Amino acid sequence: MSVSSRPARPGRDQGGSKTPAGLKKIVAASMIGTVVEWYEFFLYATAASLVFGIVFFPNADTPLDAIIAAFLTYAVGFVARPLGGIFFGQVGDKLGRKHTLQVTIILVGVATFLMGCLPGFETIGYWAPALLVVLRFIQGFAVGGEWGGAVLLVAEHSPNHSRGFWSSWPQSAVPVGNLLATVVLLTMSSILPEDEFLAWGWRVAFWLSAIIVVIGYYIRTHVSEAPIFLEAREQVEREQAISYGVFEVVKKYPRGILGAMGLRFAENILYYIIVSFSIVYLSQVHEYNTSSLLLALLIAHVVHFLVIPQVGRISDRFGRKPVYLAGAVLGASWAFFAFPMFDTLNPVIIILAVTIGLCFHALMYSGQPAIMAEMFPTRMRYSGVSLGYQVTSILAGSLAPIIATAILQETGSWFGVALYVLAACVLTAIAVLTLRETRGISLREVDAQDAQRHGIPVAGTADHG
Repeated sequence: MSVSSRPARPGRDQGGSKTPAGLKKIVAASMIGTVVEWYEFFLYATAASLVFGIVFFPNADTPLDAIIAAFLTYAVGFVARPLGGIFFGQVGDKLGRKHTLQVTIILVGVATFLMGCLPGFETIGYWAPALLVVLRFIQGFAVGGEWGGAVLLVAEHSPNHSRGFWSSWPQSAVPVGNLLATVVLLTMSSILPEDEFLAWGWRVAFWLSAIIVVIGYYIRTHVSEAPIFLEAREQVEREQAISYGVFEVVKKYPRGILGAMGLRFAENILYYIIVSFSIVYLSQVHEYNTSSLLLALLIAHVVHFLVIPQVGRISDRFGRKPVYLAGAVLGASWAFFAFPMFDTLNPVIIILAVTIGLCFHALMYSGQPAIMAEMFPTRMRYSGVSLGYQVTSILAGSLAPIIATAILQETGSWFGVALYVLAACVLTAIAVLTLRETRGISLREVDAQDAQRHGIPVAGTADHG
């Protein structure tokens, strides 16, 4: 009997019209952990733009040189992310999504808390930036394993017809985490004089992470693995010849990994140009008020959060490819009108420019979990999505603020930055066009196709006597 023709069974078949029991709880558990991890990850991004250049790199020749140095430590986290993706992808494909996520949330929480405790350059000299780099690496390593587990925990529980919607919710947790980071920094920068904010105010945001880490860890202890994963793990344990994880996915699905990387490229660059480089541009070129910048991001993050699940719903209705392609095309245009909007220095227009950019970003970002989950079979899905997602971060998000700041410093103009974003979006659009449409596909069908292609039994069909 083919996988697609099996009768529906409660808790196993995910093609029905009803929401599976417990799915909302799983979404909430996935989201809160993701909020925690991305609160801490993006807190670093904002602090690198506003604080770290002064606190940890005071000997730089110019303010932009100090910011570039801070962004280089920021990039260390992106270098660590694929390593974390490889390690936790292998662990997650073998032991499960739930336990992996419990480890990652603790790791990133400890690293972030300790960042808030670091003395500055004036106190311990070059040990300050060195220790910052070490903690940033640990933070990035943990986040590298977080995303794949969080989105797959939801995607593997979701009905086929609404996987785009449900699996987009962990994505919407990212702007929530960024929103919380922005709120804390905005509050501290507003109520404290600048010298006190630079001395200790920014540290409070890092210390507060300990509270939400505890909450996130507790909630993640109360979720269960998806039946389709449990069946695949049982099959791997039973059939010793069946491989799983990182090396297997690189060997069997290199095209899937490259496709996922292509999807990720422009989305990742566009996001960090919007949320990180826009701060640099407005603060350095126009000396725009820090609190006003954070307020603009605050409003934009709220809109981003609201838009992401709706885009996920649209991808379930109209398909993954057309929605993603629209995001790439519109994203290519954003910088050409956004920077002139920034130059007006009108707060409303600046907020509008940032918000439009994040809406364009959502057209690509919302559907990523569903698309990437549908690319790989269960036995190597965690490794596949983590590699495609995290490796790209080295070439995309980690370098985007550095490249954009260097272009600005060299040319004194935003136009080169706009061309950079345009080129990235063209590459992603090409990647989208090369992929097949997978809207509504059963993950069991993906497993069955993998089994047929590689001559292995289909998970969950073995006779246990």
